[in-house]
Amino acid sequence: MNSDTTYNISNKNNATPYYKDISHREAGKFEETRFEKIHNVIFKSSDYASIIIAKEIAESIKEKQTKQEYCVLGLATGSSPIKVYEELVRLHKEEGLSFANVITFNLDEYYPMEKNNVQSYHYFMHEHLFDHIDILPENIHIPDGTVSQENLHQFCIDYELKINTVGGLDFQLLGIGRTGHIGFNEPGSHYNSVTRSITLDHLTRSDAAPAFFGIDNVPKKAITMGIGTIKKAKRIIIMAWGHKKSSVVKQTIEDNATSDVPASYLQRHKNVTFVLDGEAAEELTRIKTPWLVGPCRWNDKTRSKAIVWLSQKVQKPILKLTDKDYNDHGMSGLLAEEGSSYELNIRMFNKLQHTITGWPGGKPNADDTNRPERNTPHTKRVLILSPHPDDDVISMGGTFLRLIEQEHKVHVAYQTSGNIAVSDEEAMKYAEVIKNIIPDKGDDITTIINDLKKKQEHTVDSLEVRSLKGLIRRGESFGATRFLGLPDAYVHFLDLPFYETGSVKKKPYSAADVKKMTELIKEVKPHQIYAAGDLADPHGTHKVCLDVLFKVLDDLKEEEFIKDCWVWLYRGAWQEWDIHDIEMAVPLSPDEVLKKRKAIFFHQSQKDGVMFQGDDSREFWVRAEERNQQTAQKYHQLGLAEYEAIEAFKRYHF
Repeated sequence: MNSDTTYNISNKNNATPYYKDISHREAGKFEETRFEKIHNVIFKSSDYASIIIAKEIAESIKEKQTKQEYCVLGLATGSSPIKVYEELVRLHKEEGLSFANVITFNLDEYYPMEKNNVQSYHYFMHEHLFDHIDILPENIHIPDGTVSQENLHQFCIDYELKINTVGGLDFQLLGIGRTGHIGFNEPGSHYNSVTRSITLDHLTRSDAAPAFFGIDNVPKKAITMGIGTIKKAKRIIIMAWGHKKSSVVKQTIEDNATSDVPASYLQRHKNVTFVLDGEAAEELTRIKTPWLVGPCRWNDKTRSKAIVWLSQKVQKPILKLTDKDYNDHGMSGLLAEEGSSYELNIRMFNKLQHTITGWPGGKPNADDTNRPERNTPHTKRVLILSPHPDDDVISMGGTFLRLIEQEHKVHVAYQTSGNIAVSDEEAMKYAEVIKNIIPDKGDDITTIINDLKKKQEHTVDSLEVRSLKGLIRRGESFGATRFLGLPDAYVHFLDLPFYETGSVKKKPYSAADVKKMTELIKEVKPHQIYAAGDLADPHGTHKVCLDVLFKVLDDLKEEEFIKDCWVWLYRGAWQEWDIHDIEMAVPLSPDEVLKKRKAIFFHQSQKDGVMFQGDDSREFWVRAEERNQQTAQKYHQLGLAEYEAIEAFKRYHF
């Protein structure tokens, strides 16, 4: 798509204006298929998609201004709309967009919930939008989490009446939860439901748990607009970002409307658009298996994806696939282009075979034509970037060990302190030990102990407590790296400033973060960088760390050493690369799997009930081990050699 192309996210049946695509990152347009029941558009970047959404909201506001009418907006909270609100604030401050004619109604609020609680949606909306624009305070409406139980029913009736009094919602912005909820309309909500109190699903509370420092602190109830309230909006945009939303996105768009997935009721709305990023859209049939939808444009990626899918679908090794298998599963076009299944099978088998290497830094004095890494220089400078102080060993501990044993000059950099993931109980244990063995530190440690004892729910740790928690994680990191044989001089702690808020919510990265990363990369001058490409991280730290790296690489792209630097992305405890995306697969022996496990064990504060494990109750070492074993099993089922475990990487081309 070139810079002269215009693009919109509006339904073809309405008159929303077109917008200039200035970033070239749009990844696809809506296609009518027999599978899809909701108009949707897909962007490679959620940031750019958010800008497009904000522009549509701005146009709605300005259109109403020309008519001297109020624009009534229904607004959402959570991580999905944050960038939309950032762009609206920018439009106000830099381009003069006024909100004087805007009336807002928020979808929901936890119950009970004080307005000044940092987890309240009242706090969220003022922090991200209302405090930075010229909206009139009397035009802001947010469900009140402090209303008494006796008055709650009447409050909900009054909230509904206020929406109706101003003529209903002109525009409704929505996110979607993994239960399929919109607002807090959980599974079972009625199609014509109105504003009311509701009990939250366990999965919804589990997803919110990191922000509340544990699921026990998440309210069990909420106030929410109803499905009936939402569906009366004249225009609806629903957003979904990230891999974890992909399953419910497919259900919402492709399956029949059902109360089991409340968002699917939007199929019956005449002016709704689902705005997705690539990861949220990856389970849609036209994205995951486009050859089942219609004529497919075959290239290396779709060919690889299709053959791996076919092998798994018919449960045959790749080399045993037949012409009939291809024809019976919508791939006759590929067969016609290539001539025979035999040629397709051989080529794909060889491609997968060539991803496997026991030499992640390149094998010295070997022909590297069909190897994932170069064989020169024989000894490489390697920089492993770890967003949290345990991501390195959890995600690539075996490869880390292999690089050291093969005598590469390996550096590891822990990008953040990881302090918020240390429990108060763990910090108290260390503080009491220090107080007993170092008497002259008594006053400082007593302050920390007192801070921990008087800490109230949802409050931020003091700087002294955060410092202690950071030191705990540093000590654990040194334990793991020493076990793997890495000298302390090659271990770096960046403590990137964006992370140091004391809460789950992080600041956007700044020049200070970029500067720290730049200085390290210029110092090491790596031939290889390993970085976390796991964007399913539940509290976003991986994504910010990756964004900082991409910024640094772009800034340094003219440097000679960067031109010779390859970047390999690993994934963490949350998911693995799809087989067709893997470009380097490092097999691990049973002994190496055990060593990796022991390295993870050094991160003792993250064992036994870790704070941010999402909805997966397994410990990180179990998840990592089972994921690596599953990757090896998938390779074997496709007809490759059988290994104990495999760590997988995808190369980032910049």
